[in-house]
Amino acid sequence: MAAMEDVLDVYCRPFDPRYPVVNIDEQPFQRLANTRELLPVKPGQPEREDYEYERNGTASIFLFTDALAKWRRVSVRERRTAIDWAEEMRKLLEEDYPNAEKVILVCDNLNTHNVASFYKAFSPDHARCLVRKLEIHFTPKHGSWLNIAECELSALTRQCLNRRIPDLAMLSKEAEAWEHKRNRSQKGVDWRFTTKDARIKLKSLYPKTQL
Repeated sequence: MAAMEDVLDVYCRPFDPRYPVVNIDEQPFQRLANTRELLPVKPGQPEREDYEYERNGTASIFLFTDALAKWRRVSVRERRTAIDWAEEMRKLLEEDYPNAEKVILVCDNLNTHNVASFYKAFSPDHARCLVRKLEIHFTPKHGSWLNIAECELSALTRQCLNRRIPDLAMLSKEAEAWEHKRNRSQKGVDWRFTTKDARIKLKSLYPKTQL
């Protein structure tokens, strides 16, 4: 409950470009290749593919979104390690938001999502500079529904990843095209669930007070 209310309070903050609120979420993706050529589209008949496919390994998708600014960025990597997370965060802090005084990050409480990851990827001086520019708020365990980036990943999966994609190059190209289209259409999130609502609708989940 404490972690939930902390995140909900963050979502109530007004838009301030000096302190942008950014969500991050990650998702594995199974790369699949066709073993036979697709049958082309014909009048009255869609493109068809054989049921057999070849597994080409997995990839990790990193998605950042700033709901109030109606912005998101998608990155594709071969794996999800502490160093991968640190490198993506460096890009967020130094390239996406170079003029922000501090980035307010909301993310799931995974083992790679901590400031120690910066020290695995960068020199101590560089790592400390990045940490000073970051404020992290974790969603509670089993509470990933509080992460707005999960909504964006769901849209990405439905609109772009619901088919066979064989390699990293094609996956990166398709994800980038989706990112640009969605940013141009200025899709945002109107988050209305507040701490006050939670104390009413989720009252049974709160611990009983002792005093």
